[in-house]
Amino acid sequence: MMKHYRKELWFNVPGRRGFINITTEVQDAVNASGVQNGLVLVNAMHITASVFINDDESGLHKDYETWLEKIAPHAPIDQYRHNDTGEDNADAHMKRQVMGREVVVAITDGQLDLGPWEQIFYGEFDGRRRKRVLIKIIGE
Repeated sequence: MMKHYRKELWFNVPGRRGFINITTEVQDAVNASGVQNGLVLVNAMHITASVFINDDESGLHKDYETWLEKIAPHAPIDQYRHNDTGEDNADAHMKRQVMGREVVVAITDGQLDLGPWEQIFYGEFDGRRRKRVLIKIIGE
């Protein structure tokens, strides 16, 4: 019989941007679900945040910061029409678009079926307030 499980993770990153490894929290949700074989969807439920998979290496994370700022710089904020509404986060929307909304990972024998060095991350691009990530698990 198909099982399903839902959990939310909440974050409040104190700065504008940050990357948080959430692999352990996702595996904990898989364990709590009782699903041995299936899929887990992990998605940011905010349009200025991301969930992605990559290496947990600090140099790479600094490279992401530099690269994202080159392709969608925060300042000057008047370069973006979205910011005409009084916002200052148009760049965060674009960074999220590049880094992605969600990941789907296979569950095999009760474990996340990740490749070598793969970890799941929450990416924040307009922090300083509470945001959530959805974990949805289906399987047997």
